[in-house]
Amino acid sequence: MESPQAKKGAGNPVAATATEAGRDAAEVFARLAPLRALAVQHDDSTVAAQIAVTEIPAPTGEETARGEWVANQFARIGLHAIDVDAAGNVMATHRGRTDAPPIVVCAHLDTVFPRDAIGAVKREGNRLLAPGIGDNGRGLAVMLATASAMKHGGVSTARAVRFVATTGEEGHGDLRGAKHYFASCGDIAAAIAIDGTGEERIVHRAVGSRRLRVTIDGPGGHSWSDYGVANPLHASAVAISLASALHLPENPQTTLTVSRTGGGLSVNSIPQRAWFEVDIRSVDDPTVRQLETALRGIVESAVIEANARRRAGTPALTCTAELIGDRPAGVLGADAPLVQAAMAVTGLGGVIPELATASTDANVPLSMGIPAITIGGGGNGGDVHTLGEWYSNEHGARGVARALALVTLSAERH
Repeated sequence: MESPQAKKGAGNPVAATATEAGRDAAEVFARLAPLRALAVQHDDSTVAAQIAVTEIPAPTGEETARGEWVANQFARIGLHAIDVDAAGNVMATHRGRTDAPPIVVCAHLDTVFPRDAIGAVKREGNRLLAPGIGDNGRGLAVMLATASAMKHGGVSTARAVRFVATTGEEGHGDLRGAKHYFASCGDIAAAIAIDGTGEERIVHRAVGSRRLRVTIDGPGGHSWSDYGVANPLHASAVAISLASALHLPENPQTTLTVSRTGGGLSVNSIPQRAWFEVDIRSVDDPTVRQLETALRGIVESAVIEANARRRAGTPALTCTAELIGDRPAGVLGADAPLVQAAMAVTGLGGVIPELATASTDANVPLSMGIPAITIGGGGNGGDVHTLGEWYSNEHGARGVARALALVTLSAERH
């Protein structure tokens, strides 16, 4: 807990950092005033790009067409070193004045929706309706608008800025694009992900997760004549019950969710297989791994117990626990220059900043010790990850102005 003296700012490095960030942000904000005005003038074009990219289906693992569209936009803007890597990430660079490690700005290409769920964006009053219109049609559009403003506005920064449209951010994509990019890109000064809508949130705490699919196999048989053989579904139910009773720490906040389960052939059959999937989350990687170890132990105990009770001479149950998702955790302190810069820029835009926790592409650089945050692209949105997802462009241009100022400031300061 801070002392009263620290709260007043006397000798407090957090307060000193905030003051410095505020001064730098104010200078950049003032310098970019003409470009911030252009963001308002070009607001319709940003929304048009948001609509266009949203109408290109991009289920996780099928981002090629949307990636090609983004690459064409990078070329139209006039960025350099446009390329596609082995993971399908689409990259381009706004050159800096020095060879210092660059700033990375990323926005994910993929959506949670199947290809046939994507159609034309509809309008209802001041709302745009379409799956993915906010997550991440808005993020991609604002990344492109930021790149365009820097290029055509002649914005000069000490560090280069690399713009990266990533693949596999959602669900079972498991941050595939970000993992590949940050593992192979060399030295990076900082990373800023643009994801979804809003202009107040600054995600600086990355929720890590380990996702497992537990499968229990047995001989199966008839529910009457073969009764007494070990039942995979019974063992699965015991394991789920024990897992749900595990003690979870409140600090750091931690969750364990059994999210899917299944098994069995018919109501009068002993199942040959039962399975369930588990999502373990925390901002602390060791806590996640401790829970994973506990879960694996619970499954093994449930299977041993079921085997001990089976009819003599019948086959034993076997089990596997397959890792199907691994998102690293990480935290960037509120006093870090990048967080302070984001808070200062957000405040200058007339919005009260809100520090937040989430799982985004920024998880990856944070886990590698690279300063990273995630911000929204402005405007309002709702019903994310549903077919009723919507976006309203209220103060949408402020989201572009915020991203532009933050990226420019970061490329100068870090």
